[in-house]
Amino acid sequence: MFKKILIANRGEIACRVIKTARKMGIQTVAIYSDADRNALHVKMADEAVHIGPPPANQSYIVIDKVMEAIKRTGAEAVHPGYGFLSENPKFADALEAAGVAFIGPPKGAIEAMGDKITSKKIAQEADVSTVPGYMGLIEDAEEAVKISNQVGYPVMIKASAGGGGKGMRIAWNDDEAREGFQSSKNEAANSFGDDRIFIEKFVTQPRHIEIQVLCDGHGNAVYLHERECSIQRRNQKVIEEAPSPFLDEATRKAMGEQSVALAQAVGYTSAGTVEFIVDGDRNFYFLEMNTRLQVEHPVTELITGVDLVEQMIRVAAGEKLPFAQDDLKINGWAMESRLYAEDPYRNFLPSIGRLTRYRPPVEEATETRAVRNDTGVFEGGEISMYYDPMIAKLCTWAPDRATAIEEMRLALDGFELEGIGHNLPFLAAVYDHEKFTSGNMTTAFIEEEYPEGFEGVTLDEAVCQRIAAAAAAMHRVAEIRRTRISGRMDNHERHVGEDWVVNLQGHAHDVKITADKEGANVAIAGKSLRVESDWTPGDPLARLMVDGAPLVLKIGKISGGFRVRYRGADLKVHVRTPRQAELAALMPEKLPPDTSKFLLCPMPGLIVKIDVAEGDEVQEGQALCTVEAMKMENILRAEKKGTVKAIKAAAGDSLAVDEVIIEFE
Repeated sequence: MFKKILIANRGEIACRVIKTARKMGIQTVAIYSDADRNALHVKMADEAVHIGPPPANQSYIVIDKVMEAIKRTGAEAVHPGYGFLSENPKFADALEAAGVAFIGPPKGAIEAMGDKITSKKIAQEADVSTVPGYMGLIEDAEEAVKISNQVGYPVMIKASAGGGGKGMRIAWNDDEAREGFQSSKNEAANSFGDDRIFIEKFVTQPRHIEIQVLCDGHGNAVYLHERECSIQRRNQKVIEEAPSPFLDEATRKAMGEQSVALAQAVGYTSAGTVEFIVDGDRNFYFLEMNTRLQVEHPVTELITGVDLVEQMIRVAAGEKLPFAQDDLKINGWAMESRLYAEDPYRNFLPSIGRLTRYRPPVEEATETRAVRNDTGVFEGGEISMYYDPMIAKLCTWAPDRATAIEEMRLALDGFELEGIGHNLPFLAAVYDHEKFTSGNMTTAFIEEEYPEGFEGVTLDEAVCQRIAAAAAAMHRVAEIRRTRISGRMDNHERHVGEDWVVNLQGHAHDVKITADKEGANVAIAGKSLRVESDWTPGDPLARLMVDGAPLVLKIGKISGGFRVRYRGADLKVHVRTPRQAELAALMPEKLPPDTSKFLLCPMPGLIVKIDVAEGDEVQEGQALCTVEAMKMENILRAEKKGTVKAIKAAAGDSLAVDEVIIEFE
């Protein structure tokens, strides 16, 4: 077995690999850029080597710099994680030349599966079910139209070297096929330096389901069942689960066996994932093979009990797999939520800054439940503009799907995260959505259910009553403490009122509180709710039992009440005496300032260019400027016709959220 391995990656996956290596008694080497000098993976590793400036193309993906770090530390093997160099055959070549083991597949498998046209041909030869289409070279738009008619609309026009949704168009007719072909070709050339295009049938009611495979160098290969990855936004996965709520045993077996056949056809070793698109009738079609560890691998580990990173290391060291296919059973259900530094209320724009509070739920594993949080950040750390915005992967496990979902809801409720925009409210909303809980979702779920973006959640009346009861009980506790601090209490318990009016989500709830030493009975809407909690005023998280069921609220103080965040809803909850409520109803509502004449920076970022000048007339949809954040360029466009009065920023300026870029007349 190896004595020392280097992890050619950063963030949560580097931390994940370090944990397994430590368990195996293997020393670890981290690499880091200037931006990651104080990163968690650097602190966790036994050694760390600095490899350059923050941009990945000047540090993490510079093969020579990584090879120098290997040479300096005497690492015998390298785990590439995912992204960066994980699927780069040149890196595998360099390691082989240096006599260093690559904890991943052979170079030939990486090359064969890295090209979508080549991989599909190999899949067809291995009798793997593939989407009907045309894999040859397509000369021009008219040939694309001809092929599209042969395949049958709708069709998907895709870049051969594509990924991340780039170079991809759906066409429903000849005109869209012409336009889509040219757009995909241009985008592919710009993004990948390879403008080859192929066309295949577009699958309706599609679900994205993938099979985890594991192969050793002794001819043994197994599949570790499937993961459902249909909850996606812009072709990026958001929530994953294992197993899939859609597959039956026969389909699972067929998909697994075909995945193993494909892996063996390319001489695969190590962990890999074969991705399929599955239609509403459970017909499945090969999409691609990812020749690396997947981001969502923890859910597979939770339902099989197999440490995939450990098996990758053992396979790279020449060991045989310790189990056969019949040994791999599905145990329970697992969920994974990708927690990103992106603001769902601003169309998921990236968010950067310092984590002023980062308190994930406690990790635990018992026979009936598990909570796992794979992360690479810590409280006080910075989310950098240079890398992927992932903060953590929160996972839960339970014996069945409904319980695993409920465990995830409670885990998200208790995840304290402040200082940056993040998608936690959106994740919470998805887990409460009927389409998701029923398992009746497709890859279009987010697009269909949130067509105008995410604007928060409106809670139903029963939930509002539970929150109102909780808020009233907490307000009573705060009032007792306030009177004690002010010195207005004598030797006897000062009486705090029993009658209150709780306002939230536009409705007033009359409540009456009867308290005892263990908690309070709150009369509301003709019923009594028992509220018990050890919450202390000032605590940002309140864990309560309301009517015998847990309720976890994120709490902030506002004048006359609380800011409460729960399951995707962000509420101002006012708790007043009946007289205060009567007077508050007479107060005019404070309106937000009018910003319609300003273009505001939607995220912390760098102004790349300004496309207009003072005095210009602009039309609706016209590009105004480009802002870069986390290495993604965002073009800001005019929402309506207008005239530019003043330019308040210039190319090269770094702006905060809501700073003015352009003022209009």
